[in-house]
Amino acid sequence: QLPDQKKMSESPLSWFRRVYLPPALHPLNKTLVKGGKWKDVDSTQEKRRSFLYDFCKKYNSRKKLQTHLVHLVSRIYVEDRHKVLYCEVPKAGCSNWKRVLMVLNGLAASAHNISHDDVHYGKHLRKLDSYDLKGIYTRLDMYTKFIFVRDPMERLVSAFRDKFEHPNSYYHPVFGKAIIKKYRHNADEEALKTGSGVKFKEFIQYLLDSHRPVGMDIHWEQVSKLCYPCLINYDFIGKFETLEEDANYFLQLVGAPANLEFPKFKDRHSSDERTSAEVVRQYLKELSKEERQLTYDFYYLDYLMFNYTSH
Repeated sequence: QLPDQKKMSESPLSWFRRVYLPPALHPLNKTLVKGGKWKDVDSTQEKRRSFLYDFCKKYNSRKKLQTHLVHLVSRIYVEDRHKVLYCEVPKAGCSNWKRVLMVLNGLAASAHNISHDDVHYGKHLRKLDSYDLKGIYTRLDMYTKFIFVRDPMERLVSAFRDKFEHPNSYYHPVFGKAIIKKYRHNADEEALKTGSGVKFKEFIQYLLDSHRPVGMDIHWEQVSKLCYPCLINYDFIGKFETLEEDANYFLQLVGAPANLEFPKFKDRHSSDERTSAEVVRQYLKELSKEERQLTYDFYYLDYLMFNYTSH
């Protein structure tokens, strides 16, 4: 809940550091939903919400999360017209969600002709941390907050394939070079120079290394650290596994134009096979049993919060 003015006048962030329990679970406003076809999606949605809420109640009572407000909201995109806040989870439909937000915001007529670069580098959408404190509090309190998540291993393998198995002018020189240098014995000159050809096992060694040669990246950061689902009370939890029906139900909930549907197209490398449970199993074979277990442990909060089971 929004603090009252008196609390606001003390140190603006101090009250937030004392928030350990999630705010109450508000009922979703379903007045704009038309037709009876959303019943199953809605019932799944309610189960996800109460599951996360119950988990956070148990988890937060043991572990005190202390994080600054501005950091908490740094991944959240704002769409003021329909009063929605979207926390971006990379590799879980985020490019198409940003396209949809641009259409909702009147910045584009259709989600289908917005390029990948325009979505990610166009600076068309505002993030919540760009507002002043009052603007942040008001939106957190009044807007419909939503998040889309994905099975942690599928998300991880999808990120690896996207960033390391295709030419990439950022991830190869920045991450690839450092990873090959530290984890590949007898690496040849070419690999050290370009950073291309990182193997999945090397990538996992980097991920699990407490002394990583390069920092974390949003594409494989845990959702618990990108979106803080136990401190920010998301009204809607979509899953990549049921992306289209969840997304189209959400668009109904917020009163999106009737002709706006969530895009079906794959944003990049459209000829590649999608990262499925079977694809993930092939990659996991490259790891030792211990590495697999440690990778699951790395994402254990994401597994627990969103009720995923390991492969």
